[in-house]
Amino acid sequence: MNEIFARNILYWGEEAQKKLLNSSVVVFGIGGVGGYCAEALARSGVGELTLVDFDTVSESNINRQIVALDSTIGEAKTSLFETRLKDINPNIKLRLINDFYTEDFDFTGVDFVCDAIDTMRSKINLLVKCYKNNIPVISSMGAGNRINPEMLYVSDISEIHDKKAPFVSNILYQLKKRGIESGITVVSSDEKPFVQEKLSEVEKITTRSGEEIEFNKIIPSSTPFVAPASGLIMASYVVRNLIK
Repeated sequence: MNEIFARNILYWGEEAQKKLLNSSVVVFGIGGVGGYCAEALARSGVGELTLVDFDTVSESNINRQIVALDSTIGEAKTSLFETRLKDINPNIKLRLINDFYTEDFDFTGVDFVCDAIDTMRSKINLLVKCYKNNIPVISSMGAGNRINPEMLYVSDISEIHDKKAPFVSNILYQLKKRGIESGITVVSSDEKPFVQEKLSEVEKITTRSGEEIEFNKIIPSSTPFVAPASGLIMASYVVRNLIK
């Protein structure tokens, strides 16, 4: 194991590497943002990862998602990550949940949560649960409709620079209704969102418990740059907090 993470240890030392080995992190959403986050956490040596995602790879994912290839179209993202992360670290403990996030998720033993959910209802429910239960969380405030990763930054939700971007403003509004205006760490962008054409579709999902969820999904433009960079920033923030 030390040989796999030898270059990590040269930077943060043996004791920090042991802390990571004994840490448990959950990544909700393993698409463009969450997929790169999950892989970076595995390469950092986090000992236990829980990956939650109901989706399969589509052709439109190929431009930005790390497991999205012509050969993987139609396959469950959780299964693809199981193979990939075990190939990085054969000893990693993986809990794979091929499902939508629901409020009955068990956070027992979780040291950190990475939120890369792109549906509003689930994202709000997750952030509220983490906030009320003092579970450390970092949340992506939207990587779509942008091209410049240099404009990403980490802050508290109360310190987001541009609160008028539609995705951000909706999240902040819903959290404020629930009495939350600070205390959640986010990755945001100073870049003004842009899309050539506004598209949406109705998505219908049935969870493993049988709950039927239907929502109107706005389809953002996406580039190969911002989502991966956002995921790497999230992973770096988590690791730095775990090893102090």
